[in-house]
Parts: sequence; structure tokens; C-alpha cells
Amino acid sequence: MDELGLSLTQIGLLLGFAFVAFFSVAGMALGTAADRFSRTRLVAGGLVLWSLMTAASGAAQGFSHLALARLLIGVGEATLVPAALSLLADVAPPERLGLAAAVFTSGTPVGQALGYAAAGALSPHLGWRGSFALLGVLGLPFVGLLLAVSEPPRLGGHAASRPFRPGEIASELSRTLRSVPSAGLMVLGIAALGFAAGSAPHTISWLVRERGFAQPRAAALAGLMTATAGATGNLILGAVADLREKRAPGGRVWTLAALAPVVALASATFYTVTPSSPVFYAAWALATAGLLGWLGAALAAYEQLVPPRIRATAVAFAILCLNLLGVGPGALLTGWLGDARSLTYGLQVSAAVALLASVPFAAAASRYGRDRAKAADLAAITPASGPP
Repeated sequence: MDELGLSLTQIGLLLGFAFVAFFSVAGMALGTAADRFSRTRLVAGGLVLWSLMTAASGAAQGFSHLALARLLIGVGEATLVPAALSLLADVAPPERLGLAAAVFTSGTPVGQALGYAAAGALSPHLGWRGSFALLGVLGLPFVGLLLAVSEPPRLGGHAASRPFRPGEIASELSRTLRSVPSAGLMVLGIAALGFAAGSAPHTISWLVRERGFAQPRAAALAGLMTATAGATGNLILGAVADLREKRAPGGRVWTLAALAPVVALASATFYTVTPSSPVFYAAWALATAGLLGWLGAALAAYEQLVPPRIRATAVAFAILCLNLLGVGPGALLTGWLGDARSLTYGLQVSAAVALLASVPFAAAASRYGRDRAKAADLAAITPASGPP
């Protein structure tokens, strides 16, 4: 993309706010839609939009064109997480929900790795424009597969009655956040870890500009690390979180509280030591496993704190906060500090924010059992009618 003359700050905007702004805001509306209508069809429609806009990115003539495409890609992706996690919670046993959600979220590092590998393999032959076009078209065949998936019954939901109106869903979400403090604390912890995770896409630029790696090698190593450590981190953390939850209420959240300082230390080490040290790759693997592996366990714990009938909307709200308070600012601040000082400094600052996640996670874990009982009480209450 050098022909477009993008600065690190602009790249940070494209990786962060230009994507997550529409992703997050649209996600709230689409999460509410997932609580009212067919979730499988909603995801299929989102995939169509994502594929078309990914292909259109290859025709961009400047920053504004890429930003617009990223906004619409965000709308397409916004259909997936709330609807998919709502579906998982209806079909997975509660005691294994953390692992089930982790298997789902492991698709993120695997997808990122495939993207890195595809970019490295296709760009020399098709250029970045042709790569975008091809990758976008490849998403369309999966639409038919999604439409063939049957919609499962909604547990604790409203399949036998009229769908709730958006005003009713918003009112119940507000009541839940007021009555169940752990839900809001979970959202704060998710945003703090998301801030550090948001800086991670700058890693390839950092390896090339400040650690002397060739672009193809940096992309290949990043893809390999993301696919292996990222996916492994998801599965291990999901399984460990479920195991700890069986032993005591809030075990999943205590796992996240303990993870945050590990992620911060591993990331800071990776951004400090030289590539000639074996610690460099060990710290990179540990940081990647942590930064890409926590979301499934976090959302599984969070879903248990909200009434099932508004589950998709509640997840969309968590994703909204994750992106607007975490991923977006993390990518932007890292890029801005990279332009002003160095990417090493920007990445270290963002990694330090992960440490702050321990505080809200520990507070949520300490009252998780009581608040889960409150959430169950709320689920048994018929919501008051609100505006359509």
C-alpha cells in the first residue's frame, strides 16, 4: 500500500477506529436483531457484505476510499459475534461454554494467520489490490453453507411468543447493568485487554522498521505465531477457565485476572529484547497466546450474567465497549506514538494497559456468584413493555 502514502497514524485509524466505529455501533443494532430474528440468516447476510467490501478495498484510490470500505466491512462483521455466541449458548452445555466460545474465537487468530500467509503469497503475483479482490470473492461460497444451518431453539428465550421490541431489549439491558455490577466490571476488563490487543496488528510494521526483518519473513513469522500460539491460547484458556469455574463460581473471571499481568509482562519483554535472544520468540509466543486467547473465556463468563433473551444484545454491547474503549484507541495510540517517537515505545505503552484489566476482573470475580443469582432472578421477570 506504499502507493497510497499512508502514515502510521492513518494505518492505525484503518486498523482501529475506521473499522471498529461502524463495527461496534452497527453491532448494537444487529445484536438486537439477533435477539428478534433468525441468527443464521443474519450472519449469512453479513458475510455477503463483508466479502463484497473486502473485494472493493482493492479498488481504493486513497485513504478515504479504504476507510469507507473498512466501515462497511465492520458492518458485515458486526453480525457475527453476537449472533454466533447466542447460538453457542443455546447448544453448548453451560459447564463447557468457555471452551465452546474459545473454539469459536480461535477462528480469529487462525483467520489472521491465513490472511498474513495469503498476503505474503499473493501480493508478489497479484499485488495488494488483486489480493483484496480474490480474498473477498472467496467468502461468498460460505454463504450457502450458513443458510443450510438450522436455527436452534432459544433457551430461556422467546421462541413461542412475539419477538421483543428494540425498546424492551434496551430497557432490560440497562436494568441488567444496574442490577448486576459484575457485568459492567467484566466489560471494563474486556476493554483494557482489548486496548493491548488492538496494538498487535502493528507488529509486522515494527518487525520490519525497528527490528530489521524483511517484509516476507515478518509476515510469515507473524502468521505462524498467530495461528499456533493464538489458537492454542484460546483452547487452553477456555479449558482452564471452565475447569476453574467448576471448582468455584467466578473461576473463569479469576483466570482472566491472573492472565492480565502475564500478558503485560510477556508483551513488554517481547518489545524490549533483541531478536537474537531466544527469549524474543518465547515472549512473542506467550504474548500472542494471551492477547488472542482470552476473549472466549471472557464472553462465556459475561453471558452468564445477563438474561438469555437479551444475550446477543448484551454481547454486542460488550463488543461495542471492547472496540471503542479498547481496540480502536489501542491501534490509534500505538500508531501515533510510532510516528512521534517509535513503534517500540507505542507498543510498550499499549502492553502496559493490559495490566489494568486485573482490577475490574478481580472485582467481578469476587462477587460473581451473587451477581449470577441476580441475573437468574432478572431472567425470570417478564420485561416491561417499551417503545417499538
